[in-house]
Order: sequence, then structure tokens, then C-alpha cells
Amino acid sequence: MASNEEMSTSFGSAAGTYESGRPDYPIQAVDWMLQPVVGGERSIRVADVGAGTGKLTRSVVELGAEVVAIDPDPKMLAVLREHVHGVPTFVGTAERLPLPDASLDAVLLGQAWHWVEPAAGSAEAARVLRSGGLLGLIWNVRDDSVEWVRRMTGIMHGSRAEQMLAQGDPPVAAPFGPVESASWRWSRAMTRESLLAMARSRSYIITASPEERTRIEAGLLLLFDELGAVGDAVIQLPYVTRAYRSIRP
Repeated sequence: MASNEEMSTSFGSAAGTYESGRPDYPIQAVDWMLQPVVGGERSIRVADVGAGTGKLTRSVVELGAEVVAIDPDPKMLAVLREHVHGVPTFVGTAERLPLPDASLDAVLLGQAWHWVEPAAGSAEAARVLRSGGLLGLIWNVRDDSVEWVRRMTGIMHGSRAEQMLAQGDPPVAAPFGPVESASWRWSRAMTRESLLAMARSRSYIITASPEERTRIEAGLLLLFDELGAVGDAVIQLPYVTRAYRSIRP
């Protein structure tokens, strides 16, 4: 099995698959994260850290913020620039942000905080935030309370994010205070091909051996046949979006 570091930096080799397979974030969830810092006379300034192909970036732009996108993988940022125009992009990590002190109103991470060392990531977010700025964390998680989704997760192998969130709120360190949370249930229309793209965009599968990938995909195809996800047929994949925010004192 690949190490956590290898998994965390594996996505660039499947950047196009990630873009097509992963869902966008509900706009109301992103709006909820940013509510504590909006409402002034100027646009808020936000860093999307671990931005990937820009799934979260585009929602923040839609809400009228000034955004900078940061990711450790240039291949992911190249795909982001194809889909979100006019957003500055930089290679960097949550533990080492290429940004000046006290320059932002919000630091957001979508599907990313589970790869971050919490103490170092919290300290670095606090460094680049103004007083009263916020750290926002968000995940789209498949709803495993639905029986067939739980079976699909079992075939694909549970993710690091799912394992972390099963233990409670994500760990956030000083100087941030209590974490507020909210969740939204929704579903995404998926075909057989988009379901496969979703699976193939997962770090466990990207870094698996060819034999393990073949085994996983064979199990998924049997499940999709059973569900009627054949050809262009559409099924609804239920999700729970979990969002968290904490204010810098």
C-alpha cells in the first residue's frame, strides 16, 4: 500500500479524471462557511488551499470573493486554470503557504484537511489571516447510510477523509477556537462512466497495483450492473456535505 505522502500527491496523474469524477460543492455550504467574514464594503480575500482542479474555487468566485488557488501539484492547477479563469495559482501546501502575513479574510480547504498536519496547518492559516478571519473546511462524502453506497465504499476501500470524520469534527489547533459545523444532504446524477471516474479519482485506487485496480473495478462493475447503471442510464448518488469553520481570535 502507498504511504500517506504518496497518496496525498497522487492526484495530478489523474487530474482530468478527478475533474470529471468529483462533485462540485453546494453553493449554500460554501456561503455558510464564509458568512462570518462577508458584509463589508470590499470583496473578501480567500485562499483555496489544496485547490486541486478548482471544485471549491469556482464556488468561492461565484460568491464574489477575490480568490487565490494553492495546490502542491502543478498538474492539478493546470486543469484548474482551464475551468476557472483569472484566478492566480501557486504551488504550495497548507503547512507552507506562499502568501504574506495577515493578507486574507478566509483560508478554505475542500477535501484536503485530512492530508494536513493539524498543528502546522492551523498555525500557517493563522499567520496569513487577518484578526477575525476564518479557517473553513469542507468535504463531500458519499452517504454510506444508503445500503448500495455502503457496498460501493466497501469495494473501493474507505478513504482517509471518511476515517477522520467518523471520529468526529476535524482536528484544528491553536490559535483557532471552537469549530462550528453544518451539513447538507443532496444527490448527484451519475452514469456508469462518471461513477467509474469518481472511483478512479480516489488516491487509494490511483496508487494501487494494477491487480488491485482490476479487482476493484470488477467489483464495481458487478454492482453497477445490479443497480442498472448501464450505458447512459442515470442513477442518483447521495452525498452529505460537511462544512466546518473556526475564527482566528
